[in-house]
Amino acid sequence: MQTIDIHTHLLSSEVKFDRFYDKLAIRFFAKKFGMDPQALMENPYEAYVEGLTTNARESKYITKMVLFGVDDRVDDEGNSIHKDITVCATNENLLAVYEKYKDVIIPFFSINPKRPDALELIDKYVALGFKGAKFLQNYWNVDTREERYKPYFEKLASLGLPLIVHVGNESSIHSYKACERLEMLDAPLEAGVTVIAAHMALSYEHFGFRSMFSKNPKYFNEEYFKLLEMLKEHDNLYADISALLTPIRAKALKHLSQQYDVHEKLLFGTDFPVPFLTLLNSYDLSYKKRFEVGKEKNPYDRYSKVILEYFEGTNPIYTNYQKILDKI
Repeated sequence: MQTIDIHTHLLSSEVKFDRFYDKLAIRFFAKKFGMDPQALMENPYEAYVEGLTTNARESKYITKMVLFGVDDRVDDEGNSIHKDITVCATNENLLAVYEKYKDVIIPFFSINPKRPDALELIDKYVALGFKGAKFLQNYWNVDTREERYKPYFEKLASLGLPLIVHVGNESSIHSYKACERLEMLDAPLEAGVTVIAAHMALSYEHFGFRSMFSKNPKYFNEEYFKLLEMLKEHDNLYADISALLTPIRAKALKHLSQQYDVHEKLLFGTDFPVPFLTLLNSYDLSYKKRFEVGKEKNPYDRYSKVILEYFEGTNPIYTNYQKILDKI
């Protein structure tokens, strides 16, 4: 099996790992990410880019990655009102990385639709080689159903550009909960945009600690099941499995692997660099298998080896990206 990662983040060039929590996390996760902890502390952005691209080049399973940043939160005049120093990588930063590593990167832009020149910016980055768009409307406090955003989606549709939209809970950045819901997909779908719903709309809602990790579908959130139905109803809707190895979302892997009628609409993705665990997790692999997979040094291949336990190498989840990206 070889595939592309449809969901990978470029970190901000201003990223710093100087908090006490950051220092602990770096020590714990850096080597699991195939990165040098000391380099990440001293030159975090450069070390991250180097580790990210090296992992991709050395992976047995991942040939390329869709890479994107996140635009600022802006007001109605387009003035920046918040910029997260971890995830808010600019399109210009991404362009520079893409120019250096074209062999492994497929660039998607992130343009807040509140910007007055958003449509012109779309044209600019398409001309520079960008192949799609990434929305984090829950961070931006953008309700996509508002009429003022319709031209933005019509522009994407006219250019045949796919759009990745976050749905489900968000814990790594401030999020406006009303903008996490599946209704955020309605306007771009109606405009004819090829939409990719990220993270299978899985949420952290639960009835108690045990049910939070339970693999019993009765404890899954309703929007997960609604998305499964929407995938069958909309020809232009896909969903990615990014971040499904985080401990709580992983509980849905077995159930999703048995929903054969939507496998033609699923896309492989990791949400790198979101950390994931191979040993302590809510999926149902034997501990022998978990130890075996945990020995894999390349994080892309470690992620892939877990997914391959649920979706065999001939599953369309690994080739469905061709239906989207080969048209661009």
